[in-house]
Amino acid sequence: MNEITELEHRIAAALERIGAGLDAIGSAGSAAKAPDGAKDASGDEVARLREALEAERAANAQLNERVRAIRERQETTVAGLERKLERMTRQLDAQGIELQRMKKAGIGLREAQRALREAHEAGLSEPHLINKSMLAELESLRAARQAEAVEIAEILEELSPLIREDINA
Repeated sequence: MNEITELEHRIAAALERIGAGLDAIGSAGSAAKAPDGAKDASGDEVARLREALEAERAANAQLNERVRAIRERQETTVAGLERKLERMTRQLDAQGIELQRMKKAGIGLREAQRALREAHEAGLSEPHLINKSMLAELESLRAARQAEAVEIAEILEELSPLIREDINA
């Protein structure tokens, strides 16, 4: 990108020099009447300078087109990266929620098992502790299942463009 900017500056400077040369030739030609041979030489020089000016303008137009194409490509790339970042942020948020759910279920399961173990050590048979432990275990399994479902959805989301690309090919 720095090269393109440098080339644009060089072309602009060359165009200014050519324009100044044409102005100098035009003012010199009108100020002083030259012999016929000198008029032809100055006319040839003006034509040569105009050709050089047109060539520089064409080169400048090409460079401007290249710069425009590079900017469009960069904007497209940035937009794609922003979409990918947004998608990955949503995925991370979903994983965070499921992780919190799994932690909560794990804590509940440990507490229920501790209470059940203490009741067993005391020689007590507490059916509500067994039920509570089973419910905590079920919640833990549900949380693990939900976390797996989120992960599978993320994998499918990543694979979908590849599958569509393969089908279209």
